[in-house]
Amino acid sequence: MADRVVSAGIDGVSGALRMPLYHQIFLILRQQITDGLHEYDALIPGEQELAETYDVSRITAKRALDELAAEGLVVRERGRGTRVRYRPKARAFQSSMDGLLENLIAMGLETKVKLISFGYVPANEEVAAALSCPIGQEVQRSVRMRSVEGKPFSFLTTYVPADIGRRYDASDLANKPLLSLLERSGVQVDAASQAISATLADPGVAGHLGISAGSALLKINRIVKDREGRPVEYITALYRPDQYQYRMVLSRVQGETHNTWTPSQDAATTAKD
Repeated sequence: MADRVVSAGIDGVSGALRMPLYHQIFLILRQQITDGLHEYDALIPGEQELAETYDVSRITAKRALDELAAEGLVVRERGRGTRVRYRPKARAFQSSMDGLLENLIAMGLETKVKLISFGYVPANEEVAAALSCPIGQEVQRSVRMRSVEGKPFSFLTTYVPADIGRRYDASDLANKPLLSLLERSGVQVDAASQAISATLADPGVAGHLGISAGSALLKINRIVKDREGRPVEYITALYRPDQYQYRMVLSRVQGETHNTWTPSQDAATTAKD
């Protein structure tokens, strides 16, 4: 049976996407498993049921299940079906938004980092705007991957003004959190602003994070400033959503004309292991 195209919905797949149908089904099932919808040792739908649910061939369904097995999320046994072998660990990193910079340093100390690249490059338009410097001005660029207990969870690309970046070297960055190095260099870190969005992993990032190309990632762009308001760091952080959560607790505030939601002091970021 040829695979037929169905509209992509919450649990749907679509041939219009630039991604094989079997990989779309794999991503849906993987999310369900990591979200706890299918508990450890639970049976998940087999090839025939998946084929009927997503209106695809059994071969396509089989490839999706084979991908889950290849990642160690399930085990496939003849005559017994496909059972979940993913068990989330209880340990988690948490840091309240009240004291964001200190908590970022603490997270850096509790995780291991792999320095992928380190050097100096001309600032492009985006970086120049973030660091309030001319386009083409020299800046330090570093790429790092953070992991906990051997499992990668973040891919970090950081830019720092060259005059600050030359106060430490690659070996320092491979062993200490960047914010600690900035403060050691005499920078009085004072504030940060950040924007949160989502993106898809390109093949390079996917390889470092141990995921499939095209997997969804949480994306955070952050600008850190010193006490004089000068930008001293611009970072793009990509996080595996199964390993990292951004949590915010909101309080309802009554206004004169309408009510609004406002962040409370309990807002937090969580990196799940």
